[in-house]
Amino acid sequence: MRTTHANLFRRTARISSLLLTCALLLTGCTPAQPRSTTFRLVAYVTHSLPLGSIDFSHLTHVNFAFMKPNADGSIRPLGAIGKLDRIVAAAKPYGVKVLIAVGGWGWDDEFEALAESTDSRARFVQEIAAFIALHKLDGVDLDWEYPNLGASGEAFTALVRDLRAALPTGTLLTAAVLADASNAGGVSEEIFPLVDYLNLMAYDGPASDHSSLSMARASLDSWVARGLSRDKAILGVPFYSRPGGVSYRRLLESDAAAALGDRIVYGGVEQNYNGPATMRIKVALTKELGGGIMVWELLHDAPGGDALLKVIWEAAQ
Repeated sequence: MRTTHANLFRRTARISSLLLTCALLLTGCTPAQPRSTTFRLVAYVTHSLPLGSIDFSHLTHVNFAFMKPNADGSIRPLGAIGKLDRIVAAAKPYGVKVLIAVGGWGWDDEFEALAESTDSRARFVQEIAAFIALHKLDGVDLDWEYPNLGASGEAFTALVRDLRAALPTGTLLTAAVLADASNAGGVSEEIFPLVDYLNLMAYDGPASDHSSLSMARASLDSWVARGLSRDKAILGVPFYSRPGGVSYRRLLESDAAAALGDRIVYGGVEQNYNGPATMRIKVALTKELGGGIMVWELLHDAPGGDALLKVIWEAAQ
């Protein structure tokens, strides 16, 4: 059990949140009332996360990561298939949608190869559709990091088009994309009507401030400027630090003051992350300029009442 200092930390965090809200007001961004559409809270989950650590009451969508595609369009066996099935069963009573996330960092060559051929695209689409049906999933999330402008982007568009045509009505089709739409020329505006939403990876910027409020706002604005509906712009937030990639859970375990801001010294190195106050402001930002929050990844969260997921969910209400 935490000492009474924890109450002080939480009160200070609330004060920090108010100060950050004032900062947004000064920069012309007024936290809005809830939008008419449902606020999405999407979390990536890997096989390493214990099922009991997933708080489905604070989620709307789970992306199970990652299924790996082959260059010929086939998909590799998913080693944690039992975990996926248990997540699906546990999510349904809460109305949480479960998607299979395909690809991930370093898998662009396979995507390039499978998407450029009509035959391999058809095989991929067929196998994904069959996998979704077999495991009672709600959809698929494409994590092609990243299609480039030109032939690569055209292949990505064809892949999205073929998937949308093949998947049953109501099946979700989403994709993870770069934070800055001006650098994402391989993601054509043609796919905007075809996807249910895009997950904007607004993190891994400069290590000194790798997921700032200014980056978040610029990310949302850049995609909307390209023509993406605000309701389809889901802002990605990190549950880890840079430069060390330390989980928020470990930062908090090392020093309860991690809940008070966005920087803390860990292992002799200053780590930058998004603390509770910044998460609250990002929720306010997305309620005005976007359609929800995406989390990478839930494994890094703190447990119980200190969870960033809980902070985000409560701020979204």
